Amino acid sequence: MKSTTKKKNPRKPKLEENKPGKYDKRNKVNSLTGRDWLLLSGSFWTSVGGADDKEAYGHPAPFLTKDIQKLVGLFTKKGMTVLDPFAGSGTTLLASNQLGRIGIGIDINSSYKKIAQKRLCANGCKKYEYIVGDSLKKIDSISTVDYIVTSPPYHNILQNNGKGIRHHNGKSYRMGAREGVECYTNKKNDLGNFNEYDDFISSLSGIMSKSFSKLKKGRYCTVIMSDFTVNKKEKCVQADIVPMMEKIGFEFCGTVILLQPVKPLFPFGYPYAYKINHQHHNMMHFRKPQ
Repeated sequence: MKSTTKKKNPRKPKLEENKPGKYDKRNKVNSLTGRDWLLLSGSFWTSVGGADDKEAYGHPAPFLTKDIQKLVGLFTKKGMTVLDPFAGSGTTLLASNQLGRIGIGIDINSSYKKIAQKRLCANGCKKYEYIVGDSLKKIDSISTVDYIVTSPPYHNILQNNGKGIRHHNGKSYRMGAREGVECYTNKKNDLGNFNEYDDFISSLSGIMSKSFSKLKKGRYCTVIMSDFTVNKKEKCVQADIVPMMEKIGFEFCGTVILLQPVKPLFPFGYPYAYKINHQHHNMMHFRKPQ
């Protein structure tokens, strides 16, 4: 005989829109309520733009402020310090300041500091430090930090036909066509200038190892990267980043997909071969053991 017992459906979180969540005093990670923490625990987020992002597109690979705000809010409390060893247009510093955190950024290109300062000044941000130079050397000069969030150069992809800075087409900077080949710098120690992928990973490992030494125990690090092509072949970059970070000493906590559905699609390979359009980034989360 078939059982008459009704199967229980998996319990779903009850999220009441107008009811504030409760904060647990044992929470040492962030200042979020249980409800807000739960909402950020999903395995994918959708990228959200804002007015603060317009000036960032003077950099060939900017991130959106609201996306980084969510990460900073998830992994820190007010007054904590956030490090970005590839600071670029200063989005991490801006997002951190807007949430009452202190931002430290390092970048090898001095022109990006000017972009960052313009953005930070426009928003009245004061609690930040933007250091120009090689992160491998400059990290030694900073004190300990509570969170690391960064998006390293994607090897040397800016040197291919994808080109560099997006042109404003009157609608959206993210939708604009790219104009001209753009490299971060012409310096040999710039991660965007390595010819060999293995050399790129090795150099990135050195910088993240230095970053690890400055991160407080029990705190988190997020590395944001998408897959890309190496020698015209698709490369699963996360498969190299995760073991690299674990070898340094980090614990892997999982990957959240950052969807970017507004990014335009291009007919790569058509009509001869299938080629993917990358419309997401992998936000790989790690933790430094206690």
